[in-house]
Amino acid sequence: MRIGVIALLHESNTFLAQPTSIESFRENLLLTGDPIRAALADAHHEVGGFFAGLAAADVDAVPLFAARALPSGCIAADTYAELMEQLLAAVNGADRLDGILVAPHGATVSEVYPDADGHWLYELRQIVGPDLPIIGTLDAHANLSPQMVDSCDALVAYRSNPHLDQRERGIEAARLMVKTVRREIRPTMAACFPPLAISIERQCTDEPHLRPLYDVADAQLNDVRILSNSILLGFPYSDVEEMGSATIVVTDGDHALARESAKDLGLSMWNMRAGLHGEFVSVDQALDQCATATDRICLLDMGDNVGGGSAADGTELLAAIHARKLGPTFGCLFDPQSVAACEQAGPAAQLSLMLGGKTDDIHGAPFEIDATVISLHDGRFREPQPRHGGMTDFDQGRTAVCRTDSGLTLMLTSRRMVPFSLQQLISCDVAPDSFRILVAKGVNAPIAAYREVCGSFIRVNTVGSTCADMSRLEYRHRRRPLFPLEPDARWHFG
Repeated sequence: MRIGVIALLHESNTFLAQPTSIESFRENLLLTGDPIRAALADAHHEVGGFFAGLAAADVDAVPLFAARALPSGCIAADTYAELMEQLLAAVNGADRLDGILVAPHGATVSEVYPDADGHWLYELRQIVGPDLPIIGTLDAHANLSPQMVDSCDALVAYRSNPHLDQRERGIEAARLMVKTVRREIRPTMAACFPPLAISIERQCTDEPHLRPLYDVADAQLNDVRILSNSILLGFPYSDVEEMGSATIVVTDGDHALARESAKDLGLSMWNMRAGLHGEFVSVDQALDQCATATDRICLLDMGDNVGGGSAADGTELLAAIHARKLGPTFGCLFDPQSVAACEQAGPAAQLSLMLGGKTDDIHGAPFEIDATVISLHDGRFREPQPRHGGMTDFDQGRTAVCRTDSGLTLMLTSRRMVPFSLQQLISCDVAPDSFRILVAKGVNAPIAAYREVCGSFIRVNTVGSTCADMSRLEYRHRRRPLFPLEPDARWHFG
């Protein structure tokens, strides 16, 4: 048995003016053939799960194509064309395959194809024909489309956010594939699309407002006829028709059961909608809480959520902390110009810097500090533990660590970096437990790492391209009505 492996992963924020180029994929992951195995087989990633699940069944994995870039703007037309050319050439050039495991993200947008995941899965289906099994995984933040569902035999979404089960979901997909090719099962999939968008502030699967929904999903799996089910929380920063939440159920050959079970799970989601609207804490409110707190706090900078594609140089929260002098605080900013200035000055030098706010005008203005350069680093680090995103090796480019008299320690990077690992700090000789406040530019993803050192988390409703309050975003293409953007939305689910 020979099973192909394909991954094309990008979370596209359409509220960013700068499109994502091919260089972003080359910096992160862009491979064909066997180098994919070397890069991902041992990763805490769903593709690593594909390899592990197939190996456990003594089945040959045939790596074909893998591409991944950090979340950013929609994919430029020429970049998407190049990715598609490489992907389809890898499929057409492959020897006989018995099935294909796929890893789309589910919230990928190109300048030409708003439903880019649906498009490439459709093109793949046209090449391999209607009978070859295509089974895959989805990020929990997928904006599911009917075309994604129609192009695949089964799709399995992550069940945790922060995403710590990616490898497990890849193994699940591989097991479904092996049983399908051996004709032990006949996956039959249905999806449901309630008119609902879940606030990113409400998308942590460990918290009380969302946990009951997963309890319903888990209870469905007690029915042996149901092979898998999934909850798609949605990605609110892709302004496309598909934006919003959805459910999937996969049965063994029973389409009616799949359809009814997906609807039942969707109805449970809809009935919980009032608690999924979001709570929005202002910068001043958050800092007032910090002023009286006795434990170490992580402030989650939601408007500059790098894992949602934002600029990574938002200043609103860090500038306010600097002005209020709240004590030992850590923060990270993408600021190549300031890194260059620190490198030129050298360790122990004192200098004035205009920090952040250089990418655009929606993440706060630059603010001035007088700082001492503490250290300089190459910016590479490795995370051995399962963390959000499933990757192990990171490169944030040349990095400078500096400190102000206000108690603010800043890590300045030459590349945008997601705050998914404490090794980001430790690799630069920064001790996370030496601070009273740590700022992480994210919403839920940083929690997996930062809860090792922080007793509490405050999600802060800062400005930016990932603002958690969806009512502040100017949508043009989303489906309507959609709760809570249309508070009176009704769902005729019969």
